[in-house]
Amino acid sequence: MTPLSRSYLHRGSEIPLTGDTIPNWLTRVTAQHGGREALVSLPQQRRLSYDQLSQSVDRVARGLLGLGFAHGDRIGIWSTNNIEWLLLQLATARIGVILVNINPAYRTRELAYALQRAEVQGLYTIAAFRGSDYLAMLSELLPELKQAGGTALNSKTFPALRRIILYDPQDPEGTRSPLPGIDTWGSLLQAAETVSAETLGTATDALDRDDPINIQYTSGTTGSPKAVLLTHHNLLNNALFAAHGLHFTEEDRLCISVPFYHCFGMVLCNLLALSVGACLVIPCEHFDPHRVLQAVAAERCTALHGVPTMFIAELDDPEFHRFDLGSLRTGIMSGAPCPPELLRRVREEMHCGDILVGYGQTEASPLTHLSHPESTLQQRTETVGTNLPHQEVKVISSDTGETLPIGDVGEICFRGYHVMKGYYGDPEATAAAIDGDGWLHSGDLGMMQADGYLRITGRLKDMIIRGGENIYPREIEDLLFTHPGVASVAVFSIPDPFYGEEVVAWIKPRQGQQLSEEAVQAFCREHMAHFKVPRVIRFVEEFPMTVTGKLQKFRMREMMLAEQEAEEDSTD
Repeated sequence: MTPLSRSYLHRGSEIPLTGDTIPNWLTRVTAQHGGREALVSLPQQRRLSYDQLSQSVDRVARGLLGLGFAHGDRIGIWSTNNIEWLLLQLATARIGVILVNINPAYRTRELAYALQRAEVQGLYTIAAFRGSDYLAMLSELLPELKQAGGTALNSKTFPALRRIILYDPQDPEGTRSPLPGIDTWGSLLQAAETVSAETLGTATDALDRDDPINIQYTSGTTGSPKAVLLTHHNLLNNALFAAHGLHFTEEDRLCISVPFYHCFGMVLCNLLALSVGACLVIPCEHFDPHRVLQAVAAERCTALHGVPTMFIAELDDPEFHRFDLGSLRTGIMSGAPCPPELLRRVREEMHCGDILVGYGQTEASPLTHLSHPESTLQQRTETVGTNLPHQEVKVISSDTGETLPIGDVGEICFRGYHVMKGYYGDPEATAAAIDGDGWLHSGDLGMMQADGYLRITGRLKDMIIRGGENIYPREIEDLLFTHPGVASVAVFSIPDPFYGEEVVAWIKPRQGQQLSEEAVQAFCREHMAHFKVPRVIRFVEEFPMTVTGKLQKFRMREMMLAEQEAEEDSTD
């Protein structure tokens, strides 16, 4: 590749973009691979071929039409990973209904926000998740559920919401409802009998590739989550190019360790595998490293995705060496920095030689960059790869907006088919994220190399300014990951009256390792400038995280500030 003088790259491809909608594409895949296994759910002890999956999707789609849902309506999904989640994902796309993904860990207030922000008209839910009683939370928000059923809900708080559909694994056919105002999965399937195949076909024929079919809430690590609006064109093409980058075929079997509600699960697992006729394996409702390892071994999975913390948990499983993982070939590690030692262990101990490092964001459908099977260890650990085909990327000055020279750190921007339609119901936030020339401003800091590989250095908002010096937490984290006693680390800042900000590091030691604050600081001083050395170090067993395994640095910062405040109060 000819070296570039400016941090801008457009990557074309011999593979064209598809103008298909998701249901049209999957119809052709099913025609080719109808008898092949499409989906295995180990918790539910069920297996579906592509023909069976297609028939089930059509039945759910007809059920949604029978309950009165139509093109452009919004249906929320509040559930852990199961077959029904995937059926709803594909059924809503089949008729142009917008699926609204809701985090299974949400509590009452967060659920209310999600329903109101996207003006949700229907909600699919399970009864409970871990310690969360979903039905109790819904009863608190919607006292109308205790009234007689059979008619649409009429809520002053949620005026758009018409129906709630419950899937109970103890009652998979949906023969009983816990509350009069809640429909069952069985009633949805019964409604399918009132809608003909011709009516369903007409609904699908009316779809356009640019129709929005999904709302994803951003992770909400700072502020209120925004509702990202994504289309057939966004999601299908992103899945196809990711599959191409992984060299995925119908012979592959992907073990899903990430949640469906996140773009990583919904697009880079579900759509990616189904787009080429591969098989999806659901090992558990929510992440359990032991069950993931069991599934890979038992189902001879060839691919495994996850964030670094998931791979660490799998490698640290007490019975790890009992499992035969020799079938693994590839996968995507994304969502956080990938330490070289972790990548080495995944490749060698998990036999996943072609594991790739990915990068992106929900607003970009989500994948923008991916390493290659031929990428060096340095390229896989120090960069996030190169941009996917038919995408543009540039690095700009956050002050002037000017495209920066190769090697300079600035804000990363994207343009192309993968950029979201916008934030639902929030034109101001949309305009702030996507400029007049169509560039999505990521909020991430990075630098482009002459070979087209992109290096991430941190977040604009995460950058620490200590005594006038710019400090990028990622740089310190990358160094600490090389310490043999460090299993995981998060670097952030807290206010300081003299320097403005001070560097803090939370460290999870490796099992059986003893670390001290003094030893860690000495290690840092040996390898980096004195002003970057963390002045405050805390050793922890766990980090505050999102369900997808992303570290919540804002929560760590809040906890540190609360402790400082408590200490100050005690000395007054």
